[in-house]
Amino acid sequence: MENSPATAYSIPMKYRMMENLHIVFWLFKDLAWCMIWKPLGIAMIFPTFIISVVIAWRTRNIMSELCHNLAVSIWIAANSYWMVSEFLGFDENIWFAHYTYKQIAVLPFVAGLLILGYYYLYYKPFKKGE
Repeated sequence: MENSPATAYSIPMKYRMMENLHIVFWLFKDLAWCMIWKPLGIAMIFPTFIISVVIAWRTRNIMSELCHNLAVSIWIAANSYWMVSEFLGFDENIWFAHYTYKQIAVLPFVAGLLILGYYYLYYKPFKKGE
């Protein structure tokens, strides 16, 4: 159930520590991508994605948090696929028509936007007070 506007959402310290560690893994993943450190970049996908899913699971009872955290998990998956496609050299290969394999990442990015669209355009306006 959504918190009412009068209540505050607080994060238990052990959850906050996990979220902070998640940011460290995410930065290492993207730094490795930038520097073309393939083994580190690929290795960092797993803790970054797994922690994002755990965070989403832990916030599943608060719709605003769940939707945003699911969008983050999907973003990490899309971003990781894009990184791997570049690392393994198939990013510019043609997938379909004039679309490349890298552009397949658009699908999960759009899925994340659809989740947030659902929250902001449907759930939040019609579920006021929850």
